[in-house]
Amino acid sequence: MGLLTSIGSSFTVSDGMAGLMMAVPGFLAAVSAPLVTVATGRIDRRVMLGVFILLLALANFLAAFASSYWPVLISRVMVGITIGGFWSIGAGLAGQLVPAKSVGLATSVIFSAVPLGSVLGVPLGTFIGDIAGWRTAFLVMGGFTLAVLVLLLVVVPPLPSDRVTRLDVLGGMLRSVNTRFALVMTFLVVLAHFGTYTYVTPFLEQVTHVGSGLITVYLLVYGAAGIAGNFLGGAMVGRHPRSTFAAAAALIAGATLLLPVLGHSDAGAVALLVVWGVAYGAVPVCSQTWFSKAAPDSPEASSVLFTASFQATISIGALAGGAVLDRSSPSAVMVLGSLAAVLTVLVARAHRAGRYTWPKASAISAAWSPRCAPPPSVAG
Repeated sequence: MGLLTSIGSSFTVSDGMAGLMMAVPGFLAAVSAPLVTVATGRIDRRVMLGVFILLLALANFLAAFASSYWPVLISRVMVGITIGGFWSIGAGLAGQLVPAKSVGLATSVIFSAVPLGSVLGVPLGTFIGDIAGWRTAFLVMGGFTLAVLVLLLVVVPPLPSDRVTRLDVLGGMLRSVNTRFALVMTFLVVLAHFGTYTYVTPFLEQVTHVGSGLITVYLLVYGAAGIAGNFLGGAMVGRHPRSTFAAAAALIAGATLLLPVLGHSDAGAVALLVVWGVAYGAVPVCSQTWFSKAAPDSPEASSVLFTASFQATISIGALAGGAVLDRSSPSAVMVLGSLAAVLTVLVARAHRAGRYTWPKASAISAAWSPRCAPPPSVAG
């Protein structure tokens, strides 16, 4: 995200067109999540994780040496396949890595990778891009990715697959009212977030007038707030799933709506980025929990639907935000994103008014064997 402007300038494309770098992986991840999970259901999960990590490294190197914008987009196709397959498999592996009593905490740690990516990955990539160019940033990340592959092979034990997810299971989940509400909630809140946050760098540059060096610091502050939001949301969502999700959406709505008003000053922008970070940090764990509680007897299928819906909406959000940005301004992007977040709150209230209920906690617990990770709602 922090490199979109510089990459677009290198290939003489608009910020909105550069946003395809966010949209393309999301669409591919949404498609690959169910297909890869079903097709590789009997293959050792460590092997599959290694394949995805290697594919990610190759994607980074392809982008670094791209002579035009199209090879960059091809590299993002590879990233999308990686994201869809990696998260669909990796989200439910805690039960195979730790004792049953520690599965909840381990799952929360796995999902902490989402805000940690914002804390470490986005600012680090932006920083390297500022001092050595965006191509160097991709080269460095490719090297880091290969180091992770080595760590995976050395540290992680074999992870034989003990349950195969079938397409008919996914279809059955979609017939559930609670699953459909989870899809609607995830779509709206992720649309609100990625339709705006994808273009937060142009906003900070054009509205807040932040220098390129300080943008890294701003993104770091946002990511740090996201870590706090991840564990705070994980601690609350098990007891109050609707309220926690609605509160996160309401905070995103408030932050994005107020940014065009208060974001002209450094203090106002930083304060709202902190609120935004805390709110969005809770979103992935809230969304995954909703899917898990809607289908407690199909944990991997829940992870597949979570990943597919999340990634598809990232793409739609990036495309929508880019279209608005190219035709208006970063402030207009923020205002429209806030409206999607407000709709999320209204949907949560409608769900509560409809008095739809989750399966009882005992039923959820019984459905999760020691070989299968429980909903991340027990985080903390």
